[in-house]
Amino acid sequence: MDYHILLMLGTFFALLIAGFPVAVAIATAGFVFGFMGLEGKLFSLIPHRIYGVMTKYEFVAIPLFVFMGVALEKSRIAEDLLTVIGLAMGGLRGGLGIAIVLCGVILGAATGIVGATIVTLTLLTLPVLLSRGYSKSLSCGLICASGTLGQIIPPSLVLILMADIVGLSVGTLFAAAVVPGMLLAVLFVGYLLLLAVINPTAVPAINAAERAETSPMQLIKKLFLVVVPPAVLVVFVLGSIIGGVAAPTEAASIGAAGALVIAAIYGRLNYELVRAATKTTLIISSMIFFILLASQVFSLAFRGLGGEHFVKGLFDGVPGELTGAILFLLLIIFVLGFFMEWIEISYIALPIMLPFFYAQGVDMVWLSMLIAVILQTSFLTPPFGWSLFFLQGVAPKEIEMWDVYKGVIPFILIQLLVVALVFMFDELVLWLPRVIGW
Repeated sequence: MDYHILLMLGTFFALLIAGFPVAVAIATAGFVFGFMGLEGKLFSLIPHRIYGVMTKYEFVAIPLFVFMGVALEKSRIAEDLLTVIGLAMGGLRGGLGIAIVLCGVILGAATGIVGATIVTLTLLTLPVLLSRGYSKSLSCGLICASGTLGQIIPPSLVLILMADIVGLSVGTLFAAAVVPGMLLAVLFVGYLLLLAVINPTAVPAINAAERAETSPMQLIKKLFLVVVPPAVLVVFVLGSIIGGVAAPTEAASIGAAGALVIAAIYGRLNYELVRAATKTTLIISSMIFFILLASQVFSLAFRGLGGEHFVKGLFDGVPGELTGAILFLLLIIFVLGFFMEWIEISYIALPIMLPFFYAQGVDMVWLSMLIAVILQTSFLTPPFGWSLFFLQGVAPKEIEMWDVYKGVIPFILIQLLVVALVFMFDELVLWLPRVIGW
């Protein structure tokens, strides 16, 4: 039934290109070819699969983490963080760029919503970077790369869903993602510092007169008021999960409540903020769960048509044995990231391909981190990287797509370096889960 499988995959991509919503495209392809190839025999299992998805206790964490991120974004925490950290780093060449990377780390850990982070960073920092003398390409690349850190830095929604797919605990993947996520941020900062040495005019410092407007004591006070609350929230949420003190759902509820507390501390907690955060959370969560449910139809049809044997034959034909198969998997995911959102890749592509690697005895924590980092890289890669379109959609008119493409190239190379490091040194992702006993 290989031709049924190929036709089903082709139909799915054709519907996506034609502009159909992802959930509609995947359910349609699954139903049509499931009935054609199997006469609908497997679809009696759909109610059980849907019930299984909707009753998964771990999935309660998804809307809670989304609410946490949206509430922090609506309370304009990013604006305060950038202002204060930018002033603190102002005397250093490249300091404003480093502040954006640090904000990307904090916002990634606090929100986990890449699109919202990139849009926020673009609106707040791109005009500032350009006015300070940063080139258009460097500014765009820096914002895209920093905003996309939320794709891997916990509590990433990618990792929550991936934990369910690969059969691991969320805490294990969160712990495994800490080192590669921080390594990316450190390398981004290192690149900016290297630029400051090689080409100082590319990353100018904030002038002394402007820095003098804020006294050291005022700066310390602002740092404490602005940076400490979200940092404490992140430590409580991630620390409780990674340390095994709380389940992801319990930690997510702490995060959601903590986001409202932080908004109250900043004097921005009101009905409009809660209403806007709740509405956005409903929209994002509904989209995620709609795709999850639709993917059950596709998954049943694919397996019923012999998809696992098809995939095994595909990987068996790749030269280089298991190493070649892993590299081929990463290449497929990298390319899919040009066209598909992370949730579609996670719940459509991964369940199709991962059983082969289960059978080969591959460490799924290590493989999950490779997938997470390469998926994040694809979101930065021209011509179809999603992060690039998020930025271009809200950038000033003088920013051309070529500026964005050119700017992300150094950061893509850094991402690929981290992929290579994780591939060669599995201890980068296995060390922390092992130390804390996951």
